[in-house]
Amino acid sequence: MASESSGITSKVAIVIGWVIGGLPTLLMIGTGIGMYVMNPGQMKDGMKQFGYPENVAIWIVLAEVVSAVLYLIPRTAVLGAILLTGYFGGAVATHVRVNDWKFVIPLIVGIVIWLGLFLRDRRLRELIPFRS
Repeated sequence: MASESSGITSKVAIVIGWVIGGLPTLLMIGTGIGMYVMNPGQMKDGMKQFGYPENVAIWIVLAEVVSAVLYLIPRTAVLGAILLTGYFGGAVATHVRVNDWKFVIPLIVGIVIWLGLFLRDRRLRELIPFRS
């Protein structure tokens, strides 16, 4: 295994992977639901700022939360990571379109999501070996 050859035991890699990937997804679930329910005014302002109609906010939040939940379930984690990649790709494109330097944030979070999955899923480490 890639993690064992670099001196990290498989169990340690799995724990680190859960922490690295789990924290941002839990944050996404909490903020997605929280913003939509507790602070819809701020969400509407954000939709306007980025040029989206207000009525799409629910669909964006739904995509965010469902993708994050799928990522946290081991059997659907790869599907969740793929969906989150699309979600963060849209966020990057949205920020770039309005010339906002904060496009870096969803780019980094997307990389962290895959790093977390890479560390916690042996099959993914075998599919994408960094060392042979």
